[in-house]
Amino acid sequence: MDGERARVVLVSRVGCHLCDDGREVVRAVAGARGVTWSEVDVDADPELLRRYSDKVPVVLVDGVERDFGRLDAARLEQALAGRRWWRRRGR
Repeated sequence: MDGERARVVLVSRVGCHLCDDGREVVRAVAGARGVTWSEVDVDADPELLRRYSDKVPVVLVDGVERDFGRLDAARLEQALAGRRWWRRRGR
């Protein structure tokens, strides 16, 4: 966004309802914090497809995977604040 490197990247796919929901989470949290974000299509990049195809949507913060599937605003807030979190299996 505006040519600067986005701090938050949403890896998504066209036609994915979880991605649509996740986009709103990212838009709200990043907007409230004044953080740049961008979105990339997992199907447009072979490496992203290999890494994230079954996990979309995926949120990367500063290049590190921080959440996937049903995105959670609180987890994104924690990631942006620099706090660590561990996602429980099966969630």
